[in-house]
Amino acid sequence: MSVTPIRRAERGSDSRVSPVFIGIAAVMAVSGWAVWTHYASDRGFAVFLFVVSGWVVSLCLHEYAHARTALHSGDLTIGAKGYLTLNPLKYANAVLSVLLPVLFVIAGGIGLPGGAVYIERDRIRGRVRHSLISAAGPLTNVLFAFVLALPFMLGVTDSWPPEFLDALGFLALLQVSAALLNFIPVPGLDGYGIIEPWLSYNIKRQVAPYAPFGLLAVFGILYIQSVNDKFFELVYHVLNWFHVDPYYAAAGYHLFQFWKN
Repeated sequence: MSVTPIRRAERGSDSRVSPVFIGIAAVMAVSGWAVWTHYASDRGFAVFLFVVSGWVVSLCLHEYAHARTALHSGDLTIGAKGYLTLNPLKYANAVLSVLLPVLFVIAGGIGLPGGAVYIERDRIRGRVRHSLISAAGPLTNVLFAFVLALPFMLGVTDSWPPEFLDALGFLALLQVSAALLNFIPVPGLDGYGIIEPWLSYNIKRQVAPYAPFGLLAVFGILYIQSVNDKFFELVYHVLNWFHVDPYYAAAGYHLFQFWKN
């Protein structure tokens, strides 16, 4: 008779927010306060901490969205894997999911799509569900970008500290770039995961060997200057939709690179 309460407790622990995530969110809050109040003597370092921690928070939410959608679509193993705790150390590949995206932000100011939570796709029935699982992650980045841009859209930023606006602008740029890259229908990215359930078996079989190299190919192409310029033109165009002046994003990236200032 005591089995049910134990199982309920286990299920509760599967979805309890991890102290690791709480710590990352706390760094974001404290560093954001430091930027806002000019408390930190080195404003660039405070912006760096705020952006990196905010970026990691968004990566955790991105993967959580995949996991939560998979859970409700039929993969009941998600909770036991720790994916619902928002702990980035629980991901199937923490280096690919967190470390590599952070390094790309530091090196080039671009939002690298992370990966990944391991989803047992054979437990899920229906092509729409498979597509929704893949779409959930980048849609989270879109939502995060909207939240960051909301003060600009509401026109309430006139009295806000300029460094804080710069940091918000750069963090919004990372969310937009991550969403755009993730929606590209290339194997290894969520965009391909959205359309894959609708492809024929022969096409999927032919594409499968190239899946591990899809992300590398995308970033190799982005290193072509003309392509990179066009990509960021699109990112800035989307930022304008959100009423975020691209100047803020550029200034935020400049502050973010405190080691160059």
